[in-house]
Amino acid sequence: MATTPRFTRTAAIVAVGAVSAFGLAACSSGDTGDSGASGEPITIEYLHRLPDGEGMTPASEIVDRWNEENPDIQVKATKFDGKSSDMILKLETDIKAGNGPCLAQTGYSEVPQLFVKGLLQDVADEAKKYEDDFSAGAFSGMKVGDAIVGLPQDTGPLVYFYNEAEFTALGLDAPTTLDDLTADSAAAAAAGKYVTAFTPDEAQNWLSGQSAAAGDTWFSTAGDEWEVDAEGEGSQRVAAFWQGLLDGKQTLATERWGEGFTAALNDGSLIGHVGAAWEAGFLLDSLDGTPAEGQWRVAQLPDFGAGAMSGPDGGSGVSVMKGCEYPAEAMEFNDWFNTQVDDLASQGLVVAAKGDVETPEKMLRQFGGQDVLAELGTATENLNPDFPYAPGFSTLSKMNETAAAAVAGTATVADIFTTAQDTAVASLEDLGLPVAE
Repeated sequence: MATTPRFTRTAAIVAVGAVSAFGLAACSSGDTGDSGASGEPITIEYLHRLPDGEGMTPASEIVDRWNEENPDIQVKATKFDGKSSDMILKLETDIKAGNGPCLAQTGYSEVPQLFVKGLLQDVADEAKKYEDDFSAGAFSGMKVGDAIVGLPQDTGPLVYFYNEAEFTALGLDAPTTLDDLTADSAAAAAAGKYVTAFTPDEAQNWLSGQSAAAGDTWFSTAGDEWEVDAEGEGSQRVAAFWQGLLDGKQTLATERWGEGFTAALNDGSLIGHVGAAWEAGFLLDSLDGTPAEGQWRVAQLPDFGAGAMSGPDGGSGVSVMKGCEYPAEAMEFNDWFNTQVDDLASQGLVVAAKGDVETPEKMLRQFGGQDVLAELGTATENLNPDFPYAPGFSTLSKMNETAAAAVAGTATVADIFTTAQDTAVASLEDLGLPVAE
């Protein structure tokens, strides 16, 4: 069994203690209900935010197939069309009212706080039956200490996207180390190009993922206390790298979700990008029908100092919610659903389940015939398995503000990680959780 060695049972004890503070009791995996003892089919409700656009296999269609094959365990899938944060609020309200779903899509960074609030069940005994179906790094995202609250669905390992034609024209190869990326940045900048973009609006997940890729672990426990280390050696390497590029004006400093990023992609000045694997589904859409269509490729993240390792930037799993009457049956469906890899891949997901996945035609066209999902699958396997999130991680969005200041020259990149450290400690303390000095 893959484990998260520094994240021990203590975290679970601390989390359960916090549950009492919230006035909510977490259900255990032993609450199995009568499992349809009356002979009638049982119904499991599943709330999700999965896309269902053109060419995609919608979740409803996948669930219909399950229902046809499993008449005794019927699943009712409901799509939530709002924001992830709004869905979390709905879950909290519904569960407190006693009418929440049995299963729900939850982001990995949301899991610890939902568990602390008593909204998730510990289904470790059931989850361990299916652990070998998923990558170790993704499976760890559904853990809080020794508790396991569900199964992973998709991942967001950091990878490197680059325009192969532009790199060849500049005499560059895809970078395999941070030194390579530094040298490529200088060579490209001299030609008016950028092989990276520094994106302050993504700092929280993007830079924490790079710290993970550099081998750091931000959250662990010692005795009965949380330990926070967002300014470790890996973070220092990441900070020095980006500070050098900002100082030398060798990276495009722009918001990821602003017009500047897409404009630079379209005019050919941005020819490389450290990004999340899930971006492969839409990153190159604006280049369709242009001379740049088919020129881009995806590669593993350059070595940030810890070898062939990537870090998480997004991704989600399917958690078993408090009040689920049939957790064993819910987990049976959970595993089946999340191993329908080609169906999920059609939605643009980088699936957490092991196994070969067929790269959709759109990706093949946009990436010049490259087997993109095979490359992204390797990145998923390379995820740092020792990078759990802590309750209150959402407050680390303050990193984005400091990152914007670093772009403006009123802060340093190292200050972003100081913000992460200070904010994480304060957030844990605000939740009533003990933190080591």
